[in-house]
Amino acid sequence: MSAMPLLAIFGPTSVGKTEIAIEISDQLAATAVRSAAVSADAYAVYSEIPIITGAPTSDQQERLTTSCVGIRSVTESFSVGSFSTHAHSEVDRIRAAGGVPIVVGGTGLYLRAAVSVLDLLPPVDPAIRERLILELAEHGSTQLHQRLGLLAPLTAEGISEGDSQRIVRALELLEAGVEPTERPTAGLWATPARIPTVAVGLTMDRETQRGLISDRIDSMLDLGAEREVAEAWELGPSSTASAAIGMRELRDGDLDRMRFKTWQLAKRQMTWLRRLDDVVLIDVTGRSSSDVAEEVLAIYAGPRSA
Repeated sequence: MSAMPLLAIFGPTSVGKTEIAIEISDQLAATAVRSAAVSADAYAVYSEIPIITGAPTSDQQERLTTSCVGIRSVTESFSVGSFSTHAHSEVDRIRAAGGVPIVVGGTGLYLRAAVSVLDLLPPVDPAIRERLILELAEHGSTQLHQRLGLLAPLTAEGISEGDSQRIVRALELLEAGVEPTERPTAGLWATPARIPTVAVGLTMDRETQRGLISDRIDSMLDLGAEREVAEAWELGPSSTASAAIGMRELRDGDLDRMRFKTWQLAKRQMTWLRRLDDVVLIDVTGRSSSDVAEEVLAIYAGPRSA
């Protein structure tokens, strides 16, 4: 039997990706098809901050084993290149065992890295990134975006003022003497998917999503997010780990800022998602995970992209 195609499920924060992926796995199991997931989240790799990163819980892991979660300490830096190596290995292992690999996430670059072989730019001096992260925390992404606009106007045009991760990356490359080459694209994959892939994007009504984001943050607080963040800072987090939404905001007691940044992230994710031309979009507003899973599996069983 030939190896199963990869199923990529992604969408903005709080849209219900994990629960839908679990339901898909349950429905596949009912037909004697195995599956396992690979998380494509830039911050779920850190083992000490599962609450603020929304990493799968132990109960969820029992229903759908998810790799690339909790594989690093917050004291360590982690790059998309390192993630790509892990993700490709896990996807290949799942397929070799006859299962369906389900890549789940909301971070566009990490999703592409899990599915494609990216032409990645070289790493730069960590001290440069550390300084830019501190500047970001002090002055905000708008000011850094303005600086980028002066140094590399074409690159700045393709990055929104609120996309702090890409702004910092572009600025650190410039300071290292490397010209950033990222440009806007209407396709999900910067290069063709390395294996047959079916990509499904989950969307939601904005007001519904805003309410779910607020509920999610309240739940994080109930679960002990403030204690989690305090303990992570005691360890001395790397610049990449400290960039996770909630790390600086909860350390500083600025819950409103955390809500605002989470909502801004969700809007950027939704805008990016709706620009793609090689992804099937599903509006999940008001729908059950079971219902959405059935539709995703119907798409998966149909004509497949490569």
